[in-house]
Amino acid sequence: MTKAGFVTVAGFPNAGKSTLLNQLVGEKLAITSSKAQSTRHRVVGIRTVNEAQMIILDTPGLLEPRDSLHSAMRNAAIAAVREADVVVHVIDATRGRVIPFVQAAALDRAPRAPIVLVLNKCDLLSAEARIALLLLHPDAVLLSAASGDGMELLVSRITGLLPDSAYLYPDDELSTQPVRFFCAEFVRETALEQLGDELPHALACEIEEFREGSSPLYIRAVLHVERDSQKRIVIGANGQQIKKLGRVAREKIERFIGQPVYLDLWVKVLPNWRKNRGAVLRLGYGDPTEHA
Repeated sequence: MTKAGFVTVAGFPNAGKSTLLNQLVGEKLAITSSKAQSTRHRVVGIRTVNEAQMIILDTPGLLEPRDSLHSAMRNAAIAAVREADVVVHVIDATRGRVIPFVQAAALDRAPRAPIVLVLNKCDLLSAEARIALLLLHPDAVLLSAASGDGMELLVSRITGLLPDSAYLYPDDELSTQPVRFFCAEFVRETALEQLGDELPHALACEIEEFREGSSPLYIRAVLHVERDSQKRIVIGANGQQIKKLGRVAREKIERFIGQPVYLDLWVKVLPNWRKNRGAVLRLGYGDPTEHA
């Protein structure tokens, strides 16, 4: 009998959730960044190994909403928790504090799904610190999502909790999301890598045109910012910054899809879009006024 189910990866920002998704799937699907709140959508990855299929949902970091974008992100995370067959609660072990999931997610009650506590980044701790953590949290899985240490135990723990079921998707699929979604995410990831600490939070990427069948594949992408001053930063002197950004993003997309790409990258000002419900909806982040 096969097993299959939805596995929601949740936790505070910068806990390593996206790195964990990529490690589980064996493919870079979710963007990763040292900057907090880099995950805005829930990203879907599919792992089918040894008669078990996990549909893994990487979610935005749990946070107290400050604007429409944050509200939409929180709604996406909580909705994924409520849909889950297994919840993987990822905590940065170097922070030294383990907050129960219900408290971390500010829920009224525990989710119906069992919760697997994952203490990530344990490769950065001493052996003594890891032992101390296990004594305090004997049911936790200690691992490093970056190196893969501890992943076998986590996979075993999750698999044991999945319901008996036929596969929900073909066994060669890696995601349910379209290629253009990942193209937009790779452009935004590159901006996170190359631009300053504050500007990336004001950036959103939208794919305006995606010509399937063209060679090279033509993609017109727009980076939305909130102010003219931000637009000037993204473009850079004599257009050098956007050229560099476009080149690196194009190379990432080409590696992902395995074919040549012509990336036509633009920058537009969408004033205060993070506070605007209509703009947040248009950019695909979900409805900030809906409560999960």
